[in-house]
Amino acid sequence: MVGFTHPTTMRIAYITAGAAGMYCGSCLHDNTLVSALQKMGHDALLIPTYTPITTDEKDVSQKRVFFGGINVFLQQKSALFRKTPWFLDRLFDGRWLLNLVSSFAVKTRAEVLGDLAVSMLKGEHGYQKKEIDKLVTWLADEVKPEIINLTNVLLSGMVHTLKERLKIPVIATLQGDDVFLEMLPANYKTEAIALIREHCKEIDGFITTSRYYADFMVKYLDLPASKIDVVYPGLNLKGHGEPRHRAVEPPFNIGYFARICPEKGIQVLAEAYRLLISNPANPPSKLCISGWLGADQYKFFRGVMTKLIQEHNLRGLVEYQPSPDHIAKIAFLRNLAVMSVPTTYREPKGLYILEALANGVPVVQPRHGSFPELIEATGGGILVNPDDPADLARGLYDMLCDPDLRRRCGEQGKEVVHSRFTAANMARETLSVYEKYL
Repeated sequence: MVGFTHPTTMRIAYITAGAAGMYCGSCLHDNTLVSALQKMGHDALLIPTYTPITTDEKDVSQKRVFFGGINVFLQQKSALFRKTPWFLDRLFDGRWLLNLVSSFAVKTRAEVLGDLAVSMLKGEHGYQKKEIDKLVTWLADEVKPEIINLTNVLLSGMVHTLKERLKIPVIATLQGDDVFLEMLPANYKTEAIALIREHCKEIDGFITTSRYYADFMVKYLDLPASKIDVVYPGLNLKGHGEPRHRAVEPPFNIGYFARICPEKGIQVLAEAYRLLISNPANPPSKLCISGWLGADQYKFFRGVMTKLIQEHNLRGLVEYQPSPDHIAKIAFLRNLAVMSVPTTYREPKGLYILEALANGVPVVQPRHGSFPELIEATGGGILVNPDDPADLARGLYDMLCDPDLRRRCGEQGKEVVHSRFTAANMARETLSVYEKYL
């Protein structure tokens, strides 16, 4: 039986969404936050849905997965599975099986999941009603939380039942919901947003990861600004911040560390690097790429690499390191002179920027999303025009050719991240939001 033990601590149920085996910024954020809440003595449970989460730190999530991806899919496709007994459903919710099918599920993009997304958002009126009943019954009978935090509003189909059965505050974190919604076919997107807007009327409050995203979601979901609090992401800084030596001497390593996909802008950085390296008078450098690469992005990334290495004859100047564990990630970052993840969408979080700065690595980022806020707060880099390889190349040139700028941005960024953007600060600010509703 799962329960909470300390009568003076806050009892928190944090419901997150697994990302089909890939490293996902939301999963990393949620795991770090709940881990910090637990270290502060609070009874916080990280409850995964769809699939187990994937993180490069210690996974603190519950072993049981609710809304298991297999059951959700089967119930969408067949009325038979909407009536099967719960004990039978548990066979399909095993973590080993969900991890196995995740390698195939990652190939299923949002644009082909429109009917499933809408059904989930219909909540107790959708095909997955049974899954809601399982989670709410478990929460009511065993967990008995004081407050519930949903990791995104795509999970908001359960809000009415949660409020009706548990009669406690429900908070939702906004950290990239629009990215999924905008990939849905137009008819499904319209219906999904309409359903979310209705559910949001029952949600007590919202937390966003940047001021930009708070302002954006006020318009996107027609939310009252007074119900939104900004809590910036924080890092578990263990291992981050050791002195660096290699990265301050040429040839300079220009780094990319994020999920490898078009929306994160690796193709923009590749073209910027080609422009930078085409002038032999520029400082010698290498392009170092790392991050999670899903099977659905193999063809795209192979095209990017082929263009650089074969068409532009940059063999030996471009290298890829498969997605590393936590220790290897820090080692990768510490060997960089500068990092850039030039996203083509407006990033609401930017965890990878904070990770680079935590190790004294300055950044060059597009002037949109959360990046202007992070650069202003940390002083850890410079901004360039979005989707503009030439301007990005100029920004990288300025950083490499000006050792004082590079040192100042790296040192100041590191100092601010280690003092402000910590997991403990994120947890404390989140608790302050919870207390308003308790």
